[in-house]
Amino acid sequence: MTTITDALDRPLRDLRISVTDRCNFRCTYCMPREVFGRDYVFLPQSELLTFEEVTRLARIFVARGVEKIRLTGGEPLVRRDIEKLVTMLAGVEGLRDLTMTTNGSLLTRAKARVLKDAGLKRVTISLDSLRDEVFSEMNDVGVSVAAVLDAIDNAAAAGLAPIKIDMVVKRGVNEDSILEMAEHFRGSGHVLRFIEYMDVGTTNGWRMEDVVPAREIIEAIRAAWPVEPVDANYYGEVAERWRYKDGAGEIGVISSVTQPFCGSCTRLRLSADGRLYTCLFGVFGHDFRKLLREGRSDDEVGAALTSLWAVRNDRYSEIRSSETIHLQKVEMSRIGG
Repeated sequence: MTTITDALDRPLRDLRISVTDRCNFRCTYCMPREVFGRDYVFLPQSELLTFEEVTRLARIFVARGVEKIRLTGGEPLVRRDIEKLVTMLAGVEGLRDLTMTTNGSLLTRAKARVLKDAGLKRVTISLDSLRDEVFSEMNDVGVSVAAVLDAIDNAAAAGLAPIKIDMVVKRGVNEDSILEMAEHFRGSGHVLRFIEYMDVGTTNGWRMEDVVPAREIIEAIRAAWPVEPVDANYYGEVAERWRYKDGAGEIGVISSVTQPFCGSCTRLRLSADGRLYTCLFGVFGHDFRKLLREGRSDDEVGAALTSLWAVRNDRYSEIRSSETIHLQKVEMSRIGG
């Protein structure tokens, strides 16, 4: 395995693969219904990377330093036969971790078991509140909290653990759910992570005043239960870790807005149609599907990757300004979180 570094000396370690641009939720911070409505045109099947193409790219990327792959969407469980892709990726030599982020609505007990048997290691499940009226308003399709809690139980029963629970916090919408969420998952063995509302894409109406800073979240929790910081598990970990002093487990905060972590970012993002983005807030994607379908060799595709990563100097969150937030950035539904 070769390790490649970018223009800021950051190694390539993580690849996030979007397997579809479709989702059965219409979360207001990601796929607002007024944009992604009935008339919205999603990618046709022919433009999606096939499972064989995804696996080929994964092998090329792992050979150049990628250790962890996370499957995302859209909603990855919307992609038919996703467990077949999991089986193929799990067989990539040198890959250390294979995970998935899902909204959980389609994660039945049987599906969780099939995914685990196929080689999936862990899941991250999104849940923004324990209050049905709040959660329903945020997912905008009427999915209940109970359905997602069932999915978490299904994942645990299948051994897709440790399970992470992601909560996007938006001012005036669900910050009142922070302590309820923390209390519910304390002692569960699951890791609850609070995510600052981000200006990904251009359709979610992001405003700085809607952000609940990570410091504010931690102080609210500290007032209820003493917590202390914990060292990162690995270089480039996005979540700042905290643990309860009484031994009831840990939480995380992802503070891309108020405490950027661009300096240790090791991630690439591959869209469902094969475009490679070097930043979550990227404007331009690089067409790797074209390379595959033109018949380029693995060495040629690998050289393109190495060249792209070598000049990467993205640090959007560190230089965020009134000008940059209005750039036509790629939507989160195209490249996952």
